[in-house]
Amino acid sequence: MKRILILGGTTEARRLAGKLAARADLAITLSLAGRTENPVAQGVPTRVGGFGGADGLASFLRETHIDLLVDATHPYAAQISANAAAAAHEAGVPIVALRRPGWELAEGDRWTLVDSVASAVTALAAAPRRVFLALGRQEVAAFEAAPQHHYLIRSVDPVEPRLAVPDVTYLLARGPFREADEQVLLREHYIDIVVSKNSGGEATYGKIAAARALGIEVVMIRRPTLPDVASAETVEALAAMVDHLLVGHFLGPAAERGV
Repeated sequence: MKRILILGGTTEARRLAGKLAARADLAITLSLAGRTENPVAQGVPTRVGGFGGADGLASFLRETHIDLLVDATHPYAAQISANAAAAAHEAGVPIVALRRPGWELAEGDRWTLVDSVASAVTALAAAPRRVFLALGRQEVAAFEAAPQHHYLIRSVDPVEPRLAVPDVTYLLARGPFREADEQVLLREHYIDIVVSKNSGGEATYGKIAAARALGIEVVMIRRPTLPDVASAETVEALAAMVDHLLVGHFLGPAAERGV
């Protein structure tokens, strides 16, 4: 039986784990960083928490005799992806990644492209705006540097500590979010600018489509550079890649260990 460790935290990671867990010849473990307090039930053995950097992950791969490491983390989890690539190399374990395609600029979109959250804060400019921060709770503290704006913040878990700004509204919700509902949200809160990461996928694209329909500007944070490893864009393609690796020479080193 081959052991696969999936670094997750995305819908695709959960879907991949479920797809591979149906196979009797595989033992799947899904690892979550623990940033979400009440993650969706995964359906496979789950590990929560960090590994202690690349060295800690490499030790875990060796100690648990992992045959294949799958990086299915969020497109903006650049440090985790870098650690995964380094750990796989150090431990001599093959690695593949799920690289969800980013959203493309469409006719009617009003995007301002920036390279970081700090640059997104600057892009809001000095005049007070009504801003929808669609970033996740880890990054919103940076917007304390621009307290003149009204902020609408939506997150799965509560933002703690609260932002030290005078005008902010918090919403707790878990996607997917439909475009029609996002239009209602943007209208009800009189939003005139959205700050978003280019996460890709359908689950959170509704806000981008809604902003386009309403003529609302979007400050879009570009994706970080990720390690150059074998990858696929969909769960189905990655599952097929895993199949190919399992029957090929890619897993030879693990077989030599007698696993």
